[in-house]
Amino acid sequence: MPDVFLRLWISARQRLVQLGERGQSTAEYALVMIAVAAIAGLVLTWATKTNMISKLFNTVIDKIIPG
Repeated sequence: MPDVFLRLWISARQRLVQLGERGQSTAEYALVMIAVAAIAGLVLTWATKTNMISKLFNTVIDKIIPG
């Protein structure tokens, strides 16, 4: 009988560890997404203030429609 309880304990412990690792992966993913969004925001702000977006757009349009 004690062997059954030991097996149940080990099984339950393994499941808890797996759930904890899954939560950690989600948290790491969320932090990476926040960092990427912040960097993209900074790049977009810089590009807008330096008129780089309009220059890029004009360059693409000039290549497509010469004249």
